[in-house]
Amino acid sequence: MKKINLYSISLGISAVLLILIIAMIVSGNIQQAGIPFLLFFAFLALGFSGYQSLNGLVFTTMIFAGVSVALYYPDLFTYIGDFKLTALIIPLIQIIMFGMGTSMSIKDFASVFKTPKGVVIGVAAQLLIMPIVGFGLAKMSEFPPEIAAGIVLIGCSPSGVASNVMAYLAKANLALSITITSIATLLAPFLTPLLMKLLAGEFIEINVLDMMWSITKMIILPIGAGLIFNKLFNTKWLDKAMPIVSMLAIGIIITIITAAGRDSLLDIGGILMLLVLIHNLFGYSLGYGFAKLFKMPEQDARTIAIEVGMQNGGLASGIANSLGKIATMGLAPAVFGPLMNITGSILASYWHKRPPKTELENVVIE
Repeated sequence: MKKINLYSISLGISAVLLILIIAMIVSGNIQQAGIPFLLFFAFLALGFSGYQSLNGLVFTTMIFAGVSVALYYPDLFTYIGDFKLTALIIPLIQIIMFGMGTSMSIKDFASVFKTPKGVVIGVAAQLLIMPIVGFGLAKMSEFPPEIAAGIVLIGCSPSGVASNVMAYLAKANLALSITITSIATLLAPFLTPLLMKLLAGEFIEINVLDMMWSITKMIILPIGAGLIFNKLFNTKWLDKAMPIVSMLAIGIIITIITAAGRDSLLDIGGILMLLVLIHNLFGYSLGYGFAKLFKMPEQDARTIAIEVGMQNGGLASGIANSLGKIATMGLAPAVFGPLMNITGSILASYWHKRPPKTELENVVIE
């Protein structure tokens, strides 16, 4: 009972802080709202953590807290002394990918041969839908070339571990989700640069070989190291720790990018957020429709919808950073990350309450 009261009080405090923030915005004092914004998201996250139906939003809420601090106090997240914090982005991506490698084994890819149809359709949907939609939105946006290229970049990136979590919550096919994520991630060093050259070449110059090597260092090498580590050592303790480490790393990456691109984000943030949201929602709906077109079962269709709609924003940010364009090209991935977690949580919650028809049919038969 005490815990429930604590969480309820936290939500009550966040409601009061929201009223205060709205009052400050109306009165023209939004420049002084940094601390209230931070406290609002912190108390909101604490309140959400006490309710099973809202627990999935805790991580996203904490990211918004970090983004708020980065927008109001960008100097805290740009340099520490002479050290530029954007230099942390690629090592953090490598840590996340190492964690993915430690949780994988060669056996995980056996499902590719057992049920190749779902994997092929899922990966094909990801490679077709999101890059093309991203290109269309970038052309419509009339943003500066480097920012527009960032929209294409998020579309050309593979799905990430967040999609696996949402697939589990949505009662989708978790094994298929993990396999699609793994295959798409391993293909990324080769396909992402080629897609970027094809679709983003008119916005910025793309050196395919340099990008391939950059992505290989971020993906293939750390995943390979993780696979070897998993083979040689008992990684059960690491399997428990890495999801927390990965979420923390993603939060730090998004906060650093927000601080680095603060001025551009304040200029175009609203429009960019709208375009990124459209990109994300098109991914879910077209991914689901693509799967149904090939008569995939409901559980697999849900999986493919989530895999297509949820991209690896962290990897896209790392690519932008490797090109020296984190403050421009990295903005779309930074916005996409928190938004996709919100929409993904809502979609997963909706599907969680509606078991796939096959499940219901099995219950009736039994």
